[in-house]
Amino acid sequence: MLELYYKVTNEKLEDYKHGNPKHLGQTSTPPHAAVSMEVPLKRLAPTTQYGSGARSFKKHAAVATLLRVFLFETAVTGVIVMVTSKETKQIPVAPGVVISKSAKFSYSPAYVYYVTSMSVAVLYSFITSVISVLALMKPGGNSAKLKFYFVILDLLLLGIVAAATEASGAVGYIGLKGNSHNRWNKICDRYVSYCLHIGASIFLSSIASVTLLLLVWLSVYALYKKIARR
Repeated sequence: MLELYYKVTNEKLEDYKHGNPKHLGQTSTPPHAAVSMEVPLKRLAPTTQYGSGARSFKKHAAVATLLRVFLFETAVTGVIVMVTSKETKQIPVAPGVVISKSAKFSYSPAYVYYVTSMSVAVLYSFITSVISVLALMKPGGNSAKLKFYFVILDLLLLGIVAAATEASGAVGYIGLKGNSHNRWNKICDRYVSYCLHIGASIFLSSIASVTLLLLVWLSVYALYKKIARR
């Protein structure tokens, strides 16, 4: 009995020296407990990541909505300025003979195309602005599918508005500078107000084109960030 008692006592002393909690009344943490503590943390990490991704996606949608409202205002102003571009002058054609000549946007096919294209931009920007606002108000409304549709339509409208801007700018440059090789006389030295309206309209359509380009870039970037998180 004494030998058994000394043997158990020696084992306890050895365990105490080596820091082993065995036989000392301490309970060691089972290996599976550490695993069970880490698993919930690893499961919560993707949820937090997806939550920040959703907030970022909604922020991009809010910026895009503001750009669409700005596009609507720019397009409306451009159409109004172009439509009101009319000026009448008394042009002398002979000594003592004066005729009345008017300059209107409807006399140029390029300007008619401008008004048509910008009117399409007005209607499109109004509809997409309303859809974007409703999507922001609705939980989960800003889906990747909606962004994809916007990218396609924004690219199509960008081509239309850019073409109208280039055509109007070419005709406006001839009216400003003329073309001596083709015997096209400049008219902006006489129709000053008319040419100012044309120049302001072309400037506004250029801003609309840049706004559409920003919308395309923003939508593509938002879709890229959403796909990269998956």
